[in-house]
Amino acid sequence: MGHTEGHLLKKKTTAAADMAFFLFGDFLEEVIEFRVVVSELDVSDLRRQLKIHYRCQPTSSTKEQKRGAIAMILLLTRFFPNQFSDWRDLIKESEQGDMDRLLKSSLYAEVSNAEKSKMPRAPEVLGIALLPPPQAPELLCMFSKTDKDRGLSEDLVPALREHYGTNGLPAPPRPNPFKMLWEQLTDFMVLILIAAAIIEAAEKEYNSMIVLLVVVVLNTIIGFSQEWKASKTLNALMNLSVPQAVVIRDGQQKYIESEELVPGDLVVLEEGDAVPADIRLIEVSQLGVVEGILTGESVPAQKNIHAIKSKTRKIPIGDCKGNAFMSTTIARGRAKGIVVRTGVQTEIGKISTAIHSGSKRKVKTPIQRKLSKLGIYLVILAIFLCALVVVIGVIWKKDARQMVNIGLSLAVSVIPEGLVAVTTVTMALGVRRMAANQCIVRTLPAVESLGSVTVICSDKTGTLTEGKMGTSELWTTDNSLYKFTESTSVNPNDGQIIREHEDLRRRMIHVRHTANASSNDQHEINYAAMRPKPIDTEHPEGYTKQLYSAFMVSSLCNNSAIRKNEETGEFKSIGDPTEIALTVAAQKGGLGRDYWSQNLGFKKVYEQAFDSERKLMSSVYHAEGGNHILDNDKMFFACKGAPEELLRKCSHYMKKDAESITDQSTEMTDDFASQVYDENVRMASQGLRVLGLAFKIISADSVSSSEGGQNETPGDEEPSNKNPNLEESGMIFIGLVGLIDPPKQGVKEAVETCQRAGIHVMMITGDHIETATAIASQLGIFKGDVPGMSRAILGRELDLLSDDAIIELDPFPSVFARVSPDNKLSIVRALQQRGELVAMVAGDGVNDAPAIKRADVGVAMGQAGTEITKQAADIVLVNDNFTSIVDAVKEGRHVFDNILKFIVYLLSCNGAEIFLMLICTIANIEVPLTVMMILWANIIGNNIDFFLTFSFINLFINLHS
Repeated sequence: MGHTEGHLLKKKTTAAADMAFFLFGDFLEEVIEFRVVVSELDVSDLRRQLKIHYRCQPTSSTKEQKRGAIAMILLLTRFFPNQFSDWRDLIKESEQGDMDRLLKSSLYAEVSNAEKSKMPRAPEVLGIALLPPPQAPELLCMFSKTDKDRGLSEDLVPALREHYGTNGLPAPPRPNPFKMLWEQLTDFMVLILIAAAIIEAAEKEYNSMIVLLVVVVLNTIIGFSQEWKASKTLNALMNLSVPQAVVIRDGQQKYIESEELVPGDLVVLEEGDAVPADIRLIEVSQLGVVEGILTGESVPAQKNIHAIKSKTRKIPIGDCKGNAFMSTTIARGRAKGIVVRTGVQTEIGKISTAIHSGSKRKVKTPIQRKLSKLGIYLVILAIFLCALVVVIGVIWKKDARQMVNIGLSLAVSVIPEGLVAVTTVTMALGVRRMAANQCIVRTLPAVESLGSVTVICSDKTGTLTEGKMGTSELWTTDNSLYKFTESTSVNPNDGQIIREHEDLRRRMIHVRHTANASSNDQHEINYAAMRPKPIDTEHPEGYTKQLYSAFMVSSLCNNSAIRKNEETGEFKSIGDPTEIALTVAAQKGGLGRDYWSQNLGFKKVYEQAFDSERKLMSSVYHAEGGNHILDNDKMFFACKGAPEELLRKCSHYMKKDAESITDQSTEMTDDFASQVYDENVRMASQGLRVLGLAFKIISADSVSSSEGGQNETPGDEEPSNKNPNLEESGMIFIGLVGLIDPPKQGVKEAVETCQRAGIHVMMITGDHIETATAIASQLGIFKGDVPGMSRAILGRELDLLSDDAIIELDPFPSVFARVSPDNKLSIVRALQQRGELVAMVAGDGVNDAPAIKRADVGVAMGQAGTEITKQAADIVLVNDNFTSIVDAVKEGRHVFDNILKFIVYLLSCNGAEIFLMLICTIANIEVPLTVMMILWANIIGNNIDFFLTFSFINLFINLHS
């Protein structure tokens, strides 16, 4: 019943959908059992399935469709007076005006009076009561003691707090120094040295015993100090707790400590507040919540109270439109909601628990694993050689005690006592060099680990991209395309605006054309004149009227601002990131808000704020006394929003040869709508967030004095109910603007370098899959024509897979979109179980911390990263530059190579000692080396020789570089 066809302008239901719609009405009338089934349906499900609003359009809907829409409304309100008493529950809110006009038309009387019809009339009159959303009563039933107006009773709070606990994050576990010391002393290599020291003491070789114990103590001190630094408590988690909350109890609104909140409390949220617990919203007015701490996305999430339908219980946080989560911030609007989770049960609490549990799990680095394996081999060799020497001595009939001492000396020569110290110093030198490359290393083993990674999992926002929105393209109705360079720089003097001529674009073979385009190419074509070139932003009066009007709407239908600090000369942006991007674009074109307000005298007299239902925002401006654009008796109505919604509200579009914005425009046609659709698809395929721009001229008396003082229309009140002139309809379409969070400079080259080095780079993001794959394609992470790099997957799809199924994914995806913190952990675990060494690069949200803690190497951003994520990471990038990872990987590989070279060097020296001692024993010659001599050679001599050689090599390399 809801299948549609057509483009953005005239989207309509298919013939098959209409047939199913009419059959639905017939069954509703004739079959009682069918009505029983329908009565159990949720009103939001029924509204989405029936799509009545597509059948009541003034121009695109047929008379038969309109009759069916009227009849369906009559049937549903007749048979289900309690469930569907108000027809507005069955119609999309932004389309209720069309249905209202249809119900007042002569066709309504014709349908309701018809005696024979597929969908008969209903005798009863429509009700007017607007029912609350169906989930609100269900929620209140769950918290039966909570009144939606008076909240909880104070008498119930103590019992609820005793049952659920306080609303606070758990204190992070404190590191146990004695446990750390024990772990250092029970290391396999250290146990060997301790055993050797005990034997030396038993043989009264106290000097040798002291030297061995000194080595043990030094190794323990070095290892303990590094472990203590790495296990620094994540105290920053405690800073996320919200100090106070506004709550309603016993009908009284008051401030309380947020720790005192309990499930069932009624909380009031205002602009600028931090959310004190996980809350289910029951009343919302233009609510936007910054959830970057949980999702990593900087754009505020629009909230509503509608039911969420999903095939899985695990819904990404970004899709939970009816919830507000603890520690997020209210960017705009207001709301009221019921506390549903507190403390460790909140989303931030779960992340806290995951971080703490991850801190208990220790993963050995590749070099540590290889050293452990080497230690086992050496112990076996030492025991074998010791036994061999004793056997040989017995054959030569020598004193057993003497042969044990010789065997012990041989065993000591096998063990590389200076290996731990050399490894630590080598890593420390690597840390110093990485610090010079803007990489701060918090744990020494991470230096070597980063050189061994085979997979880098990177977040998108703020890591691979700049983390701020910018205007990438602007398409206008004359088919001109304007591209912006340095679009994210808020300095209006940075960057250029480059125009692609409409005639050139018409001849581009890669530009999609579904509209019927006229072609008059018989004359000679001057391609040089059509070459893309920058526009002159110093003289806006030379702009085309389409570009001029687009900048006008971008500036005026906007609440953001950019201010310059006169002392520092820096520019600071204030407001929503999307609106900031539009303001920056207009300022780069020389038509910022100051131009319209100061030069032309425009003042805002009315605004209808954006909401997720309409997907539009509109503002009305008036210039007292008039100007060269508008007379005093006219007002400018500016509107921006989703292209599919905006285009349906436009009756005309700005013609190509318009000389002013008040010129006669061209009536909207199917061909033009198809052209807009093509451009919209093209922009969206590049990962751009596309907005439409439109305007209309209205009479100055359209806004009364009372309306003029109103800057925001409440979310549950349509302005058209009060003033039809302020309806978002009958507008003139101007063009499309494409916004994007662009990739950082140098990231693409860094990704290519990693791939050449055998490292697979993956993108893990909470953004939509279209945007994620578009950015990944630009960076070379996603390649549709390469089998192993052509797969992208959604977080909700991962939720349907078991851990084993994720491990067996073939090919393993290169892009993960709309993921939750649990998804990130699952991805890291799956890669590790596939035998990969994983580096997790993120840090602009707390949600990344558990995965960073779990990964073999965790990398956080130093500037954009949260303190929690930085403390959970092994490496922090000071300049937030992904390209620094390439230098860090190179340094890590150098460290790994140097350690391996020292091991080979050390074992070769020790091998010479073993060979000498063994030959002397077999030949029955007195052994030339004592235990003290061997320890001196191994700990002092070999290390000094190695470091001198290593230093000269490094000096030689530095001089030549």
